[in-house]
Parts: sequence; C-alpha cells; structure tokens
Amino acid sequence: MSGAVHPGYAPPTGPSAPRRRLPWLLAATVAWAVLLGALTWWSAREDPPTVREQRTLTQAGPVVDRALGHLVAAVGDDAWVLTVPEVERGCRLTPMADGAILNRGLDVLVAEGGERALLERVADRLPADWRAGVRAGASGPRLRADAGEFVAVQGRVTSGGRVRFTADTGCRPVGDGYPGPSAAPNGSKVPPASSFPPVSPASPASPASPATPATPASPASPATSASAAPATSSAAASGPAVPAASVESMLDGALRALGRSARSAPEPVSAPCPGGGTARTVVVSAGDAPVALTGLRPLAAGSPVVDLPEVYAYRSGPATVLVDGTGAQVRLSASTGCPA
Repeated sequence: MSGAVHPGYAPPTGPSAPRRRLPWLLAATVAWAVLLGALTWWSAREDPPTVREQRTLTQAGPVVDRALGHLVAAVGDDAWVLTVPEVERGCRLTPMADGAILNRGLDVLVAEGGERALLERVADRLPADWRAGVRAGASGPRLRADAGEFVAVQGRVTSGGRVRFTADTGCRPVGDGYPGPSAAPNGSKVPPASSFPPVSPASPASPASPATPATPASPASPATSASAAPATSSAAASGPAVPAASVESMLDGALRALGRSARSAPEPVSAPCPGGGTARTVVVSAGDAPVALTGLRPLAAGSPVVDLPEVYAYRSGPATVLVDGTGAQVRLSASTGCPA
C-alpha cells in the first residue's frame, strides 16, 4: 500500500493514555488551599502586626496611655504636667479610607540649660526594649523611642527650660475610637475624666491645710503648653493616693490666695503608672493674666519648686500646685505622680 495521505483523510491515532494523574493533582491543590487558609487564619490571630494599619486607634490607645505613665515615672522629681489627649481625624490610610491620630503629651519644666540632661535621664529610665536614645537635631536635642505596637515616643525642647514628651499612634483606622485611659498595669480601673469632681471656687480652703497642690497642665495647643507643673518628690510619690477632695481644696486655696475664682470647669487628665496606681493632673483657668503671685508663698511647704515672675510652683504633700501666668489666661494645676 502506498503511504501517501489522501486529501481530506485524517490518519488514525493510537489509543489515548489514561489520565491517572488528574485525581492526585486535584487532591494536592485542595490540600494546599486548605493549608494556606489555615496558616492565614493562624497568622491573623497569633502573629504581631507588621504595619500600624493592622491595629485600630481603639487597640493602640492603651499602649499610648501606658507610655505616658512610663514617661511620668521616668521624669521623677522634675516639674511636669499631663496635657489633654488629642485625636486628629482626617489623615489618609489609603486614597479611599480616612484614619485618625492619637497624641498624648507631658510637659516638663527644668532649669534653663538642663534640657538635654533631662532628655538623656528619661531615655536611660525608659524600658530597655523601647531602644530610647537622644540625638542632636537642627532644632536641638531630641529623644526617640518605640513603645511597641508602632507607638512613637519623642521628646523635644519647646523653649528655654521647657521640654515636651509625646506618644502618638500615627495614622490608623478609628475602630471604636479612643475611650481614654482604661486600665492600670495591675488591672485596676483608671477613673475616667468624668469621675473627677468639679472645683468649687467658693468652698473653704485653709492655706495651712496639707491638701495636695496641683501642677499646671498646659492645654494641648503648643501656644498654651508652655506652662509645666512640677512633679511630686520621690518621698511624697510613695505615699497614699490623694483624695479628689484634697486636690479640690488645694486648688481652692491657691485661687483664694490669688483673689481669683475658677473661670472654667476642671480639666482632669490621667495615665496608668507602670508599677500600679495613676498619675493625674487637674487644671482650671483663673481669668486673664497677669496676676501677682506673691500671695502663694505662704502656701508652700518649704522652698518653692519654681519661683519666677510669671510662674510659681510649690509642693504640698504628694502633690504639686503650679500657677502659670505666661499665657493669656492664668492657669492653675494640681498633679500627683507615680509611686516611687
């Protein structure tokens, strides 16, 4: 026969080989998909976050609160004041999604020229895993640290003798929002701002009473944050918690000595201390500046912490009272720190 292929005729083909590999390939694909899904689920539950966008503001808030407590403890006997927390909304997570930034601050007052020494001392006292350090910058020395969960801690000189420490979350999903300080390290509840009683300027307060003085808490804005309140001494800080009524009495005593009355509701700010307990600052406004501060001198137990023409601070028991007249409004604050 001729081996030529005639047009229009398809040569016969041999029998097709059995597809024995198809079931095994299908089973391997299904097994791989199940394994990949299980690994993804486990990683989402157990692995730490790799970017800050994986934790909401609600989840990062307690980390910021604890960072402020560590800063208060590290500052120690210097004059300090907790500032009001700020939540800035509107930052961009993606071109289609907005987020928010939580920022909390601690203002510290030191002798002019001692700013870098303060930054270095605080860096040395912060937890080792924060990797805190102080570096020189164009605007002066700056402290940088990592409090975990992508919470950045910084310290910088705002003016002569004044240093501000901050802890912020960076831009994150809002979640349920920032609820405020929630729990101390020992698991106890930190009182919310609403739990502090209002200051009654009319209530009697004896200048000689051992009521705890308050440290000034400057508002969150940089313009008014120049006032700083002295911190409690080590011996005083180790004492019992100061009742809210005592803080109220101390603020009333300072107002009476100035011949002023409270012009604003008290602003309480708190942070959980690393060893348990709570650091607190309560601030009230006392009308327009300037004001003569000489009437406060009889209230000081010992030498004043700060004695300047527009700023006066003194200690009374475990608290520090500070009066700051450097801004448009005179501000009084009372602060109690962390146990030694």
